[in-house]
Amino acid sequence: MKGTKDALEILGKRMARNPRLQALVEAERVNFQAASAIRQARIHAGLTQAQLAKGVGTAQSVIARLEAADYKGHTLRMLEHIAEILGQRVEIRFRPCC
Repeated sequence: MKGTKDALEILGKRMARNPRLQALVEAERVNFQAASAIRQARIHAGLTQAQLAKGVGTAQSVIARLEAADYKGHTLRMLEHIAEILGQRVEIRFRPCC
């Protein structure tokens, strides 16, 4: 039987055997979700990063970092502040993982 070349299948097999890798992947998934949600909400509101930054009281570079998938510093307080400026609210849900 030949080995697979499918990266997702390989990663899935490795994650199944490695709880630490599972935790790292989950943390990155959450970071990506937060960054993506900020970006999508900002675009939906018709704002540039600079405009959102002005409303939040920070620099455009901070918004750019918050929208980066690899940023690990999202805080609930900052997310709530951004949501307020965008006329939205933060919603956090727990879902079954497996």
